[in-house]
Amino acid sequence: MNETSNQKALLEAYLSIWNNRKVKDEGGEGVLAELVRRELSDENAHPRVRKPALEKFYLCIKRVMESSLSHEMKNAIVKVYIAEMDRL
Repeated sequence: MNETSNQKALLEAYLSIWNNRKVKDEGGEGVLAELVRRELSDENAHPRVRKPALEKFYLCIKRVMESSLSHEMKNAIVKVYIAEMDRL
């Protein structure tokens, strides 16, 4: 699987476990990383109910691991979460 199709498959897997996540530019590189960064920063929540990044990280990893995705997809998505958490 080439890098572009791998990124697209990861993005589709990510969107399958998160409700109400819409992406306009599905082919753009870094879209998944940006979505993960926003999730860890809790930008999708109202400012008064935002959670700390470590708590969001835990909840996100738990959700990924409890999903019905393949182990390979889960591992790949978790790696993206770890990389983005390191950048925060």
